[in-house]
Amino acid sequence: MMPQETSDGPLIEKRTLHAGTKAVDFKDGTKVHFHFQTRLCNKEKTLLDDSRRMGIGKPLELVLGKKFKLEVWEVIVQKMALNEVAVFTVNKDLVLQYPFVSKTLRDVNVPREERRSHCCAMTIQTEGVGYNDLNDILKDPSDLEFTIELLKVEQPEDYEKESWQMNEDEKLKLVPQLKELGNEEFKKRNYQTASDHYAKAIGIIEQLMIKEKPHETEWDELDKMKVPLLLNFAQCKLSLGDFYPVIEHCTTVIKTDPDSVKAYFRRAKAHVGAWNTKEAFEDFRKVIELDPSLTTAVTKEMAALEELIKKKDSEDKQKLKNLFN
Repeated sequence: MMPQETSDGPLIEKRTLHAGTKAVDFKDGTKVHFHFQTRLCNKEKTLLDDSRRMGIGKPLELVLGKKFKLEVWEVIVQKMALNEVAVFTVNKDLVLQYPFVSKTLRDVNVPREERRSHCCAMTIQTEGVGYNDLNDILKDPSDLEFTIELLKVEQPEDYEKESWQMNEDEKLKLVPQLKELGNEEFKKRNYQTASDHYAKAIGIIEQLMIKEKPHETEWDELDKMKVPLLLNFAQCKLSLGDFYPVIEHCTTVIKTDPDSVKAYFRRAKAHVGAWNTKEAFEDFRKVIELDPSLTTAVTKEMAALEELIKKKDSEDKQKLKNLFN
């Protein structure tokens, strides 16, 4: 619990500018949307930041209980009503992280190569964070004044959580839901939307795999769970004519499941599209080897590829002939 008062007086003082319209029940997972201004507590009330003018270009979003770097913001928004505007004067000991938070927000729309500095310890000692006003606060911490306008509050059950907000069980439950959403969109031939759902599910599984030791039971189970999603994603990309992701993802599947007929067939089709004819024939032959019942269908694919090669060779010869005429 963050201390809010010392023997010298309160660490946080509030002054309401405009009363709110509705009391809010705050709890862990509540998402708050607010605009803010930050000022120094000097005679001039020097403005440091204004969220309406910063690179974020929209209200700041904060999910309570997720250990935001500037913990005091979680405290002060919970002292507010919806649509209230209030000024909070906060003791310097509670805002030591503000220069780093401010730098991050200021840098949102600045190209990486143009950002003024990195926040490693050595750089901070020699160059600061790249903004003179923030460097001054780092060198000489001071009380800060925050003007907060609480615009919107969403309870955990009222909004779709982002994956970083979920625990492992929630993430695992979301994977089949995303797969089903992808399947529904694929049936409607909304291939891009379908691929987005599959990609999100793949990303969640890969996040979980990072926490496991490679090739131990839990890791292997997650790796197998990823296979059908990779194949579905590859089929979407194949339908969109985006061939290189198909080759990449099918190759990943084959590393996990060397006998995946679907992976070899889809990769073969992608090789045709990318005009990797040698690799396409190799994959088509592997499909027949793994599943002889597909011989007729795959033979037609190979014959069609041979015709394409003959046609291209003929066109190339004609182009050469025209060069010398």
